Amino acid sequence: MSTHGTATAPLRYLRTTEAAKYLGLAPGTLDKLRVTGGGPTYAKLGRVAVYELADLDAWVAERKRPHTSAA
Repeated sequence: MSTHGTATAPLRYLRTTEAAKYLGLAPGTLDKLRVTGGGPTYAKLGRVAVYELADLDAWVAERKRPHTSAA
């Protein structure tokens, strides 16, 4: 519980392997996207890249399309 009286869920961070599994991707895909750009937002903790669940969900939401020919 926060000091303001409202309950907040703790942030959950996933390492690359866990994040890839959550998204249904290969870990190498996230590795490549970190280099080339276009992937979900991540943070570096030392040598480890971590992803917040909310950022993964937002990245997927940005890619929703109504049909296959939509940009």
